[in-house]
Amino acid sequence: MSNVRTLQRSFAAGEVSPELFGRIDDAKYQSGLARCRNFITKPQGPAENRAGFGFVRATKNSGVKSRLIPFTYSTTQTMVIEVGAGYFRFHSQGATLLSAGVPYEVANTFAEADLFDIHFVQSADVLTLVHPGYPPQELRRLGALSWSLTTISFAAAISPPASVTATPTGAGTIAYAYVVTAIAADGISESAASTAGTCTGNLFTTGNKIDVTWPAATGATRYNVYKMSGGLYGYIGQTATLALVDDNIAADLSKTPPIYDTVFASTSNYPAAASYFEQRRCFAGTVTQPQNIWMTKSGTESNVSYSLPIRDDDRIAFRVAAREANTIRHIVPLTQLLLLTSAAEWRVTSVNSDAITPSTISVRPQSYVGASNVQPVIINNTLIYGAARGGHVRELAYSWQANGFVTGDLSLRAAHLFDTFDIVDMAYSKAPQPVVWFVSSSGNLLGLTYVPEQQIGAWHWHDSAGGVFESCCVVAEGGEDVLYVIVRRTINGGSVRYVERLSSRDFATPADSFFVDCGLTYSGSPATVISGLDHLEGEEVSILADACVHPRRVVDGGAITLDQEASKVHVGLPITADIKTLPVAMQVDGSFGQGRFKNVNKVWMRVHGSSGIFVGPSEDRLVEAKQRTTESPGSPPDLKTQEIQVMLSNAWGDSGQVFVRQADPLPLSVLSMTAEVAMGG
Repeated sequence: MSNVRTLQRSFAAGEVSPELFGRIDDAKYQSGLARCRNFITKPQGPAENRAGFGFVRATKNSGVKSRLIPFTYSTTQTMVIEVGAGYFRFHSQGATLLSAGVPYEVANTFAEADLFDIHFVQSADVLTLVHPGYPPQELRRLGALSWSLTTISFAAAISPPASVTATPTGAGTIAYAYVVTAIAADGISESAASTAGTCTGNLFTTGNKIDVTWPAATGATRYNVYKMSGGLYGYIGQTATLALVDDNIAADLSKTPPIYDTVFASTSNYPAAASYFEQRRCFAGTVTQPQNIWMTKSGTESNVSYSLPIRDDDRIAFRVAAREANTIRHIVPLTQLLLLTSAAEWRVTSVNSDAITPSTISVRPQSYVGASNVQPVIINNTLIYGAARGGHVRELAYSWQANGFVTGDLSLRAAHLFDTFDIVDMAYSKAPQPVVWFVSSSGNLLGLTYVPEQQIGAWHWHDSAGGVFESCCVVAEGGEDVLYVIVRRTINGGSVRYVERLSSRDFATPADSFFVDCGLTYSGSPATVISGLDHLEGEEVSILADACVHPRRVVDGGAITLDQEASKVHVGLPITADIKTLPVAMQVDGSFGQGRFKNVNKVWMRVHGSSGIFVGPSEDRLVEAKQRTTESPGSPPDLKTQEIQVMLSNAWGDSGQVFVRQADPLPLSVLSMTAEVAMGG
């Protein structure tokens, strides 16, 4: 029997599937974990327990599901929109927007079953919402306590003159016809053509003319006049008055009156996807035309007009010609426009032109995987989306070798987190750590530490005592991106749904560290009774009082009583955070130590700013790492940044794994781990 030391330098590969325990040749094996529960792996390699979720407010109706959608008004003002059946609510900075002391709400017509199929895109203070069962709508922020939800109108923004009169001067038998369009105050919006004004005359005779007149149109500032020539109405002039004299002006047939499509006007003809690309708002995926896409006139939000002949800035409407039925589920603007369908991924480009126009559009397939209905996220120039079947998560990025976009499965090394489950919701947090968050149908929250340029993709999963995660979104607040979730919990024997906010791990003192779920913080004069905990009635809670771990209490009457007075107290549901190393594989023989019994005698853990560390060969044989040294009695142990040695209890087995747990409301960041392993024959 010999003792061998092994060093795990990094945990940057995250949790890997038990099916990979035999793949000791895999490049990620030496930095992977068998379990990464309620820990976040950082791109640099450490694994740190996640901060707690702070309680924001119960959803309006705990009996039904609701969903969270992000809204960014400016670089300093963001909102989390709670979308429920029949209402919107708004949350920011961990609080709810109130009006006269009650949550401010805007009514909607969405049913509970449709909430997670709503797709959205934001431009400035307008949030576009689409669903195949509802007309496309806009949620507009008009003020802090003034929001409106309206159905998008794709008709002309202004009406044409009611009639046109053409009065000739001089005799003639040649037929003439004129139409007039109205120009709105923005100088861009143009109405459809008016009814035609006709007359007979002869403008080829010297001195002859035709006076074209019309009544004023509401909202018009100028008017365009068009004359029939060769079967089309061509432009002959613009005026701010209500008349124009035609003295044989040649009609410009390259500019004709706009023709407005009738789109999204009835049930089964509402779009399922929306986005923006090259100054156009894009829609796609109706029930009756699942492979069609519509793009508004360039520079407009809802103008779907075109001219004859077609102009480059006209609306674009086309059908993706595919070899099988493909419902367009997502429109994604990267350097090129991508269409994710139920069975394939397509790239939309221009041919012989820098910009997409009605006459230069080209659609090419990139892969045949298919996407789920969960709205994807964009990281740099990479797209992450849920696969149509199998519940896995995939990435789509441009490859110069393939001269196109290539997709790959991000879930292969942690397939046990995805198989038999589906992804329900996803969001991306850029800072402080680049993490893509996923809500799984298992009820867990999955995290992917993702840095594609460094080939880093590390999975970790998160649960919460008595909780099921149902929705998530991320907004920027201060210098961090903050994760908000909706959690269905069983509290005091009843089912409730809470909006909760992930706290920051950047704290000034140990007393500020927040490592409880569904928690609240008391900060004030020293007190023993902490109230305001009605949302945790009847639950056993974890407590950090002035940086000291306090014995757990059961909330009674919305309050708890401490053993000693404290001025800063964090109270919430306990979090159990675990990491477990992979089976030991060392080059001690030709089999890399496989087939030998092993026992881990001791470990040396290099930690940073940590306390409350328990280590063992398994979760039922844990030993506390003794940390108290020179601290005064009655004060909490200092957070340690050093290498800590822990002697483990004997546990011979075939794996030689090490289990680390943090069950106290304290931080733990593991940088590396050295284990002394006794090898049997």
